[in-house]
Amino acid sequence: MPIDVVLAGLFVFFTTSLGAFLALIFKKFPEVGLDTSLAFSGGIMLVASFTSLILPSIDNGNVYISMFGIVLGFFVIYLIGKLIPHEEKFLKYNSSNEYKGKVRNIILLALAIIIHNLPEGLAVGVSMVNDVNKGWATAIAIGIQDIPEGLAVALPLIFLSNRVLLPLSIGVLSGFSEFVFAVIGGVSFSIMHFLLPLGLAFAGGAMIYVTVKEVFPQVYSSGKNEGYITIGFLIGVLVMLFLDTALG
Repeated sequence: MPIDVVLAGLFVFFTTSLGAFLALIFKKFPEVGLDTSLAFSGGIMLVASFTSLILPSIDNGNVYISMFGIVLGFFVIYLIGKLIPHEEKFLKYNSSNEYKGKVRNIILLALAIIIHNLPEGLAVGVSMVNDVNKGWATAIAIGIQDIPEGLAVALPLIFLSNRVLLPLSIGVLSGFSEFVFAVIGGVSFSIMHFLLPLGLAFAGGAMIYVTVKEVFPQVYSSGKNEGYITIGFLIGVLVMLFLDTALG
């Protein structure tokens, strides 16, 4: 396995953790700032899905393998979301509605982080195996957008739990899970290189699903500040295109 996979995984681990620790500084970060940052992340993820994953998948294999991989990526992430226990499993022992509301939000957010980071980590590892330059472009872009994501993970949890250690731990753990999936992707497709086109398309499909299903509905759900949010998305698209061109 190339050392670049480990270094790229550590990079996204660090940036996500950095975002979580920034929550201690920006405790009054405005909602529009978080939504715009997440839209920026969505722009990066959407472009990276195609430039660093799906198009290289077609180049290394064929369009039919890529189409199958995209569908498989959609299905697996959807299935993970369905199979993970719902919050009721964790709430049946407490009767306080206020407590239940807080714990429900924490659990759902933590589960969303796990599902979200799986395709991001895989994208870094798999794209690095395919092409080191494109892999670093993907890692840098995802690392940049992981900073606001880490902030978005820890900041709400600080308010919900009235604690600091728990939100920071979850933020750091989310970054570590991304590192783990990056290494898994790198190791798996270094050994089974013949499956690389399928792996690239799978990671791309998974990232598209998360972006469309999780990121966009969340940032546009309030119906406020849509102009700022859309500009954030556009900047994310342009940043990823620039990094892919400059480093690719």
